[in-house]
Amino acid sequence: MKLSIIITSYNTKALLDTCLNSLYTYLPKIEFEVVVVDNASSDDSVAYVKKNFPKVTIIANKKNVGFGAANNQGVAKASGDLILLLNSDAYLIDNSLQTFLLKQSDKKENFTNTIIGAQLLNSDQSIQASAGFAPTLIRVWLQMLFVDDLPIIDSLLKSYQESRASFYKKRRSVDWVTGAFMLMPKELFNNIGGFDESIFMYGEEVDLCFRAKKQNTNIIFDPNIKLVHAKGGSSQDGFAKAIQGEYQGLWHFYQKHFPKKRDSLAAALQWGALLRSVLFAIISPDKAKVYRALLENSKNYEQNP
Repeated sequence: MKLSIIITSYNTKALLDTCLNSLYTYLPKIEFEVVVVDNASSDDSVAYVKKNFPKVTIIANKKNVGFGAANNQGVAKASGDLILLLNSDAYLIDNSLQTFLLKQSDKKENFTNTIIGAQLLNSDQSIQASAGFAPTLIRVWLQMLFVDDLPIIDSLLKSYQESRASFYKKRRSVDWVTGAFMLMPKELFNNIGGFDESIFMYGEEVDLCFRAKKQNTNIIFDPNIKLVHAKGGSSQDGFAKAIQGEYQGLWHFYQKHFPKKRDSLAAALQWGALLRSVLFAIISPDKAKVYRALLENSKNYEQNP
């Protein structure tokens, strides 16, 4: 069983160095290759990788084609029968991935119809949200109203984006896992159709997992595989881009899969932006400004899916 690790990078040279070093440190017993897809970085990433990691295969794009398209390029180049889609701002901290892969090899299993997600940690080792359930209208509404993680609500309906640390304590079946770490057979990725390249960044993993679920694919969150994800390494504006991307990603998802429910989704997003702009007005004016901008631009979601 050969593993192909696909890493998309955009101006993340220092983070990419940490990521690559962790792979060669913590996977000594695994046969693997690394394919780095560089999205037209201006920080000399390509030259740096060529010099310091000569075994790495590099695809150097002349323009930033986006997260999904870059991963599709990397998978097409991969020679392994198992692929790991890994963010450049993520890195291994122990041998847990190797242990998992060796166990699968010993069992002579290749989880042909399964996508595996891992336990992502913040830089301070706190648990990072990285999985959840299908973004149905009721789940989106509950999230927008800040009540999705209340015990009484959660006992009745699982959250779209699980944020409770307790959720990530055990292995479980979910509807989606983050694109920062997705492990699956290459054949499965191709059968699903890869990432939707019309999604530039944010939400592409939810779309891919939704399509995978329709093909009866198992999606598993496994807390025994651990790594750090220095969230947002490739996003210069951090919070603003992430929130805007989340909203637009949801809109694109509904436009693609549930077009008749777009008006209801738009209402949920508008209420969510309004509520957050009010709540953050005192504790974080900068975040409030981001949500006010989202509220003002909410009528343009359809024109900018």
